[in-house]
Amino acid sequence: MWTRSLPISGIRTSRSRGGARGRRRFLFRLVPLVALAAASCNYSFTAGAGLPSHIRTIAIVPFENDTNRFELTQELHEALLRDLPRALGLTLAGEEAADAVVSGTVQGYELQAPLYQRGQQSQSVQVLQRQVVLRAEVQILDRENYTILWEQQVRCMGQYLEASETEEVGRAEAIELCVQEIVDGAQSNW
Repeated sequence: MWTRSLPISGIRTSRSRGGARGRRRFLFRLVPLVALAAASCNYSFTAGAGLPSHIRTIAIVPFENDTNRFELTQELHEALLRDLPRALGLTLAGEEAADAVVSGTVQGYELQAPLYQRGQQSQSVQVLQRQVVLRAEVQILDRENYTILWEQQVRCMGQYLEASETEEVGRAEAIELCVQEIVDGAQSNW
């Protein structure tokens, strides 16, 4: 006596070919539509997307310094020269030949103690962590159109441990954060 058994997988063998053909037809119709939709998206990311397309070179002028910390001008200028052109996808050039010029003024420099421990009545306060606060006014000028592309007052804070690090560590961190804020501001200028 012969018994008829159904496949365990639940796939019908006699009718599965028609179903596969239907799925293939559907996919053949769907793939061109997806390709057409993807091709119609005209959005892309490029380095320096926030700056106009005619800006290919940049000059970085040493910042004016309204503080009594004269080393800030050189340290900030060196950090900008090192990081800004690469981050924006531009080439460094002299001020007269550049498409854009970065300039600014260091307006403030403060040392703060955000983390300290109070001593007993006869003991003094023990500072655990110090903070360097750097304030600067920054401007990016389009030389071709004589317009300001970006202008902002940046306020950056670098921290260092009082017991094991020096003020230079906090100042270097504050300067790096300022450079990053300038990069972010220039790229967000749509």
